[in-house]
Amino acid sequence: MAARKATIVLASGSAARRRMLEDTGIEFEVEVSDVDEDIVREALSDDDLLIEPADLAEVLARAKAEDVARRVDADIVIGADQVLSLDGATYAKPPSIAAARRQLLALRGKAHQLHSAVAIVRREERHWTHVDEVTVTMRDYSSAFVGRYLAAVGAAALESVGCYQIEGPGVQLIEKVEGDYFTILGLPLLPLLAELRRMGVLDQ
Repeated sequence: MAARKATIVLASGSAARRRMLEDTGIEFEVEVSDVDEDIVREALSDDDLLIEPADLAEVLARAKAEDVARRVDADIVIGADQVLSLDGATYAKPPSIAAARRQLLALRGKAHQLHSAVAIVRREERHWTHVDEVTVTMRDYSSAFVGRYLAAVGAAALESVGCYQIEGPGVQLIEKVEGDYFTILGLPLLPLLAELRRMGVLDQ
């Protein structure tokens, strides 16, 4: 008798992460986590506790996977999150176009880091986490360019921590990238696939 295929759930509403997994040929379902990122960030931002951006990304990815694992009947739940850091500050997805404009102007002409984390929860048990980092250097673009860019992409600018989607018009904001392409999109895909193969979920 053939072994039963593992059921996989992606605990993320990110269109980019969904496309990445779909392109691999993996069969999975999507169940968006109810974790309030702002509450988690506030809880971890005590003045006496300086949490590293990579650790924050990992905590959020794990929390999302665990939240969905408690609610769905699945063998594997995959959570993911991304944190942007610049000059000691961390950034989340902007809440408005005005906030996105301020953020893009703060990033202008500088190099920032994207910390992308992925977590696997197996039958409600923590199984594996991984965090990868890339450095993205932004062009010294003009304020007028930022305005035209935001007018063109609209609400899509609010879907990523950097206000840009490198697979779209946002690539025009960027001068240089140092690191893995999938990590920029918000999911360390190759380490995730390697772990799923190690677990026997995917074919060797």
